Amino acid sequence: MEELVRVPPEVRERFAVRFGASVVDWCDELPSLVGGLAGHWGLEVVPAGGGGTSRVFRCVRGDEAVWLKLTPEPAIAREEAEALDHWAATPSVVPLLAADLSAGALLLADVRPGTTLRRLGWNLPEVAALLRDLRVPAAPGAGSALRPLADRVGFVFDLAERRGRPVSAARRAAALELAATGPVALVHGDLHPSNVLAGPGGRPVAIDPRPSWGDPDFDAVDWVLTGPGTPERRIADLAALVPGLSPDRLLAWCRALDGL
Repeated sequence: MEELVRVPPEVRERFAVRFGASVVDWCDELPSLVGGLAGHWGLEVVPAGGGGTSRVFRCVRGDEAVWLKLTPEPAIAREEAEALDHWAATPSVVPLLAADLSAGALLLADVRPGTTLRRLGWNLPEVAALLRDLRVPAAPGAGSALRPLADRVGFVFDLAERRGRPVSAARRAAALELAATGPVALVHGDLHPSNVLAGPGGRPVAIDPRPSWGDPDFDAVDWVLTGPGTPERRIADLAALVPGLSPDRLLAWCRALDGL
């Protein structure tokens, strides 16, 4: 198993940019951590993947496939777990099966067939259905681990700068103003076609939230900026299908975030 869970050099470099040089210790200890969790949860570990903040391992538990997700920063796991708990009643979000938050570990259900919408293609009615399902009645409580959307917005602009993309101070200010003045609900925070899988019956299922509290219209931005037709037409179509979506605010979000 150790070969399967060892962190390759290119991932170590990416994690060092994101988390700092000390993440090398976490990478070295990951095989031991995965081994302990596999024993605790009864997992057989198979190949790994992951994004900019985590390592993800496909596992077998009994006769079912599951996914073990680990991050060097336990707060990231805590935020994702809280959001998945809020969305537990909707089949449009991947289910959380178990968590060890002190270890930054989540155990997630498998989604089948699991092809991303980026590969499959998508249409606005199915995206609108997903956006409606994500708008669950939820509000920040006293013990919430989730931060305001303004924090996520600031991170998006900072990341764009680190990647060498031009960042306008006026657009950053406009986005932060939107985050500070809008409605407050649970926001996925990273909802784009690569983070939505085809689930049973073709239902779109969201994965990998970077959740926060803020304007849920933020989650519609990528779908407006990447779909067919003009952004204004797509916004009008979504507004007709998603109760509570503000066309004016969504257009302002798109203008502030386009190209990031």
